[in-house]
Amino acid sequence: MDTADAPPVDARSVGADLAVRELGLWKRFGTQIAVAGINLDIPAGSFCGLVGPNGAGKTTALSMITGLLRPDAGEIEVVGHRTWPDPAAVKAEVGMLPEGLRLFERLSGRELLVYAGRLRRLPAAEVDTRADQLLDVFDLGAARDKLVVDYSTGMRKKIGLAAALLHNPRALFLDEPFEGVDPISASVIRDVLTRYTRSGSSVVFSSHVMELVERLCDWVAVMHHGQILAQGPLQTVRAGRSLEAAFLHIVGASDRGGDGLEWLGSSSG
Repeated sequence: MDTADAPPVDARSVGADLAVRELGLWKRFGTQIAVAGINLDIPAGSFCGLVGPNGAGKTTALSMITGLLRPDAGEIEVVGHRTWPDPAAVKAEVGMLPEGLRLFERLSGRELLVYAGRLRRLPAAEVDTRADQLLDVFDLGAARDKLVVDYSTGMRKKIGLAAALLHNPRALFLDEPFEGVDPISASVIRDVLTRYTRSGSSVVFSSHVMELVERLCDWVAVMHHGQILAQGPLQTVRAGRSLEAAFLHIVGASDRGGDGLEWLGSSSG
């Protein structure tokens, strides 16, 4: 299904029932089209997986949604606010864990959370309470006074997610949050995100790991070559198949695993 074939959205229907609404979103980098006029609706309270191969345009789309990158054309509305021309209003309502996470590495884990809370202008006592609770939930209590520069990849992902959650955002946007994360840390992150969506908040995360998306998400959007090829409830997109099988069918992937490599694995003797 081409994004141009997606049903139109009545602008009057936008409100509390949608966490994200995109209409005709475009982004080019020179001659390369990264996002090609996508339409995307994500219901409020959903756990949405934005799936696609590397280079599909997922990171670019998330960056535009959250106000980190200005689109060339199109409209974006997040939790009732237009991202452009007022990205600050959206950033106040959402939490982000972007690609290539950059942290203040010379702060301890707890100092990083306190700093994030003060930037959000939360009361000092509330910041202290939330920071300690998040450190405990993410199993970082023993490392609260350790410098972030000495954190492992999994610990960095968890402290980054804790910082994104500190101000209790209405929606959370995560770019490959499980990449490079060990199984124990991944389990903790999954539990926290599941608890968060049960409260009625929304999670949108990009991934190319279909099994993970299938396990966590109730809403899926399939992106390929800068376009949304399918979107909707997980069961609808799957259509009775595994998500991986559905994804391969939707993007038109073929079996290229062996053609022209008849020599591979054969003895040279």
